[in-house]
Amino acid sequence: MSRAIHLTSTLTRTYPWLTAPLIISAPMRIMSGPALAVAVSRAGGLGFLGPNTTTQNIATDLAEVSSLLQSPHPPLPGSPTSHLPIGVGFQLWSDDLNTAITTIKQYRPCAVWLFAPANGQSDLDTWSARIRAAVPGTQIWVQIGTVSEATTLLSGREKPDAVVVQGAEAGGHGRANDGMGLMVLLPEIADVLAGSGIMVFGAGGIADGRGAAAALCLGAEGVVMGTRFLAAEEARISKGYQGEVVRVRDGAVMTTRTLLYNHLRGTFGWPQEYSPRTIVNRSWREFQAGRAFEELKRLHDEALKAGDEGWGAEGRLATYAGAAVGLIHEVKDAGTIVREVREQVWERLGGEKGRL
Repeated sequence: MSRAIHLTSTLTRTYPWLTAPLIISAPMRIMSGPALAVAVSRAGGLGFLGPNTTTQNIATDLAEVSSLLQSPHPPLPGSPTSHLPIGVGFQLWSDDLNTAITTIKQYRPCAVWLFAPANGQSDLDTWSARIRAAVPGTQIWVQIGTVSEATTLLSGREKPDAVVVQGAEAGGHGRANDGMGLMVLLPEIADVLAGSGIMVFGAGGIADGRGAAAALCLGAEGVVMGTRFLAAEEARISKGYQGEVVRVRDGAVMTTRTLLYNHLRGTFGWPQEYSPRTIVNRSWREFQAGRAFEELKRLHDEALKAGDEGWGAEGRLATYAGAAVGLIHEVKDAGTIVREVREQVWERLGGEKGRL
């Protein structure tokens, strides 16, 4: 069976350096740094910076992106001079809007990914309006995980340019109690948004060309990978953490959704509908066995001092990862990951191998 692989006119007009099929790196907090985002865009994909420890620190990351794009490599083919050819993600419940606007206005990323609003559509409308007023031409992407969120977006004051449909298989923070696998979720949301002009991208459980091809067949215009890029050379990640991503198999058994690791790290305040997926280790097993949180917290903090040895099957540190972690077997540079996934999609679905 052959299926044409192409980019929509909206994508080619806005992001002229892209190559079909579109591979996107997710804005994973801290771990999606400048080197990763730039490497993905240089390979014909779209790289996103993740939220940083503070909103102010995102300006430092964007300054580094600007530097990386200038030297020693030439500019991306066809990249616009008015916007950086990378996107940036914000967690609305914790990031500061005024600081974000100042940063976006100064560096002009081509896309802004909005996620986890504390006040639902109202926050999305406010952020979207402010961004569009400050930097016309920067696209608004919104991550959602339910059909009802898609329906609400259509009735909002500020419709996004794109939505990222995140299935329950995803790592990081996803829907805690009402999540659904991408196989069912993506086509239903694609039907809801049909004719709206909003681009649809698939995320969750995609780690190679097989998952990417499936998402394209389900109605996505491109695919987002997070966990696969944790095993990229350019990821801003500890070696111990990265080693776990490569080591672990059987994601259905070896990952779980829990706020335990957030709390062990001292992170509180996420909207109640969100919970991260993490690799199971001693902290989780002992929590399930009834060990007191205070004792787990003490042991966790001791493990932090051990550096890379704090991870592993007998480790205690947070290891956020998606259920497709068992498909990841080695660390590679981000450009190679993008090109290999693209080739695997072409092999399965056919299409023209070239810049469109």
